[in-house]
Amino acid sequence: MNPAEFKAHHMSITAGDVLGNNGVGRYILLPGSDGRAADIAAHFTARHVKEHSRRHNFYMGTIDVDGEPADVAVVATGMGCPSVDIIVSELIHLGARRLLRLGTAGSLQPGRIPIGSIVIGTAAVRDEGTTRHYMPLEVPAVAAPAMVAAAKRACLVCGAEKSFSGLVHTKDSLFARELEAGPLSAENDRFMHLLQACGVLASEMETAMLFTLAQIYTHELMSSAETVEVEAGSVLGIIGDETAFGNDEQVATTTKLAVQVGLQTIAERARADRSSAGQPPT
Repeated sequence: MNPAEFKAHHMSITAGDVLGNNGVGRYILLPGSDGRAADIAAHFTARHVKEHSRRHNFYMGTIDVDGEPADVAVVATGMGCPSVDIIVSELIHLGARRLLRLGTAGSLQPGRIPIGSIVIGTAAVRDEGTTRHYMPLEVPAVAAPAMVAAAKRACLVCGAEKSFSGLVHTKDSLFARELEAGPLSAENDRFMHLLQACGVLASEMETAMLFTLAQIYTHELMSSAETVEVEAGSVLGIIGDETAFGNDEQVATTTKLAVQVGLQTIAERARADRSSAGQPPT
């Protein structure tokens, strides 16, 4: 995999745009929508955007980490695993190695995880079709432990009192699986209750694809002697429960908190990367 030779077709970026952080590459945040990407980029210093006709605009900049700038970026993946597959695959081929999904989800445990909570995905139920083109269902889609640890620290720093970590559910259809549309509504309802009984925390539409790509490309890169693993994480703001969607104020407040936690997660991961780079080899 030679990033310099790869051409992205769904973003207006090159390998040079994902460089930074002393070889680790930019820390890249991955919301679903371009509007949210622009809102996240408003927190960057030295902002610059490379626009694309498909609205996968790539916003670059820096954030302060202990008085030193860390190179960051944000780009919308769009909705669903097929779109994540394209955007994240292009990012990884260009050299991206630190990827954090920053999105929203519905609670599968509304009794203890209400609207306004933050869920950190440690692994994802692969209830979608795209990841099956990469690996069999017996292989789990798992977050990078370092990203999970960074997100947990971020929740403490940001004062996210209702934060949880664990399994999340990635689905293909919002309307069929969660909103009981169509002739299979009874079957879908039983399946969602089964996930609840298994302790799955939240339901969304992208995390499994991100985790899967990080896993398979890490294996490929390590086999070719590259030393920087692809790490993926997922920070989700809970905006729905039994009512599917909270009101506008709840959604806005939760999204704001999720953005704060996401940016702090990147800061925590950058701090750990710097510390690791400063250690003598063992």
